Amino acid sequence: MKETVKIGIIICDRYRTCAGGKCFRSMRNREGAFSIYKDKEVELVGYTTCDGCPGGNVEYAPAEMKKNGAEVVHFATGLVVGYPPCPHLFHFRDFIPEKYGLKVVMGTHPIPQTYLDTHTRLNTWGDVKWQDILEPILCDEKTRYDYS
Repeated sequence: MKETVKIGIIICDRYRTCAGGKCFRSMRNREGAFSIYKDKEVELVGYTTCDGCPGGNVEYAPAEMKKNGAEVVHFATGLVVGYPPCPHLFHFRDFIPEKYGLKVVMGTHPIPQTYLDTHTRLNTWGDVKWQDILEPILCDEKTRYDYS
């Protein structure tokens, strides 16, 4: 029997009406940031928005996720690919493990090619601090087009 990892997902409030289709598809297919679970079962125990800038829900939502058994919190890819990317992303990444002891993974589904093209032209992710974040959600070109 495979090990089960319980996760929560926090999305950007700009996308609050998102039904989670790309996140759930990539979770099911173990693509993008979910590729780290190739040999594991994944159980989603929480899904919410950050509640808008400056992300007040990030202060409280992980507590509920943890009560539901979450071990990992994923920040949805939208926090990275939206324009501009979430200005609080790095603070959130540091806060949740410190406050709740939960692992944080940056990203969910692969970056759609259209977003990669725009951010490349704008050099949004030119700073080295983005490289570790982008690596698991860049994927190959075909996959990026599949998510566009």
